Amino acid sequence: MSTPFHGLRTVVYIVDNLKAATKWYTDILGQEPYFNTDFYVGFNVGGYELGLHPQKEPMEKTANVYSYWGVDNVEEMYQKLLSNGCTELEKPTDVGEGIILAAVKDPWGNALGVINNPHFKIT
Repeated sequence: MSTPFHGLRTVVYIVDNLKAATKWYTDILGQEPYFNTDFYVGFNVGGYELGLHPQKEPMEKTANVYSYWGVDNVEEMYQKLLSNGCTELEKPTDVGEGIILAAVKDPWGNALGVINNPHFKIT
């Protein structure tokens, strides 16, 4: 089957303090951004981009779209996120066939999910 989509490229999180968010995500991800300007910060996370976009005006954030970032241990990462200022959205859950996921709100109110899916392979 063919599709015109090439796969996920970028997930952008809106933040009201780009400097603080850049430091927070640098600490959580354990790496520096590859692109760092006053108008956008980008991290290369396993070949996908996690972007930070500054927005000073209040903006409604939706929780109806979650982006799940692959991790080795969902429970450990979930606890790390909570201990670093996130709030709970979805506790670690085994949704079947060994797939475990969880979600939090980052300190700026963005939905941030983590997943371990042994069936998904990057092609």
